[in-house]
Amino acid sequence: MSLTLMTYNIKNGGGGRLDAIARVIAGASPDIVAVQELRGEPALGSLTGLRPHIARSWRGQPVGLLTARRLRVLASGSVPRPFHHAAAWVRVATEAGPLTVVSAHLFPYWGRIRRTEARWLADFVKNQDAVLLGDFNSLDPFTDHSVQLATLSLRYRRRHLHRVGARVDTRAMALLARRGLVDVFRRCGAGQAWTVPTTRGGGAEFIELRLDYMLATPPVAGRFTGCRVVTGGEAESASDHYPLVARVSN
Repeated sequence: MSLTLMTYNIKNGGGGRLDAIARVIAGASPDIVAVQELRGEPALGSLTGLRPHIARSWRGQPVGLLTARRLRVLASGSVPRPFHHAAAWVRVATEAGPLTVVSAHLFPYWGRIRRTEARWLADFVKNQDAVLLGDFNSLDPFTDHSVQLATLSLRYRRRHLHRVGARVDTRAMALLARRGLVDVFRRCGAGQAWTVPTTRGGGAEFIELRLDYMLATPPVAGRFTGCRVVTGGEAESASDHYPLVARVSN
């Protein structure tokens, strides 16, 4: 048996794109979907047939998780920290034991705040079998991003630079790696790695970057059997982010 996990930033509540977003989700037949930018709390639960669990935002936009009705949800809630957006979690029963799944959307503008929010996430999943999913708005520490970022306008490039010294800022993802979280796409991903921008979904603030992630605690990471970015068809216009999908044995 396995679970299919997905993460998807739907861009400002989905607007008039909700039906397309629901079809993109349905095309992957996921058991759990982490969703970001739920402005207006769109009715994705009814459109997808999945059960919604919403974390309301302090200052930004809500995030949530959609779970298949066949899953037994043991508990759910919001990570109790003042995230700019929010972080939602569910704990589901699996054959391998309880699995905690977190949907997060990290601060878009300053790396220092992203690093703090990343630490809150790492603290929350400590000593659990867990997967973190979401739009982390952060670059990974394993890649040289300097040449690529040079093609992005300075207005948006600043989001990915240290405020002093203009070095590429990978602090959030580096902290999560130091805390033992395993990057699922690096471990078993195939195909296109970048998750923004889509070809017809806008995203002037992006060049081809990997901003959406799945991270797993070590006991869970070894159970993933594949990970990919969903491209083509309506995924090219339903949002400015592509969804990321992976399978994990349970």
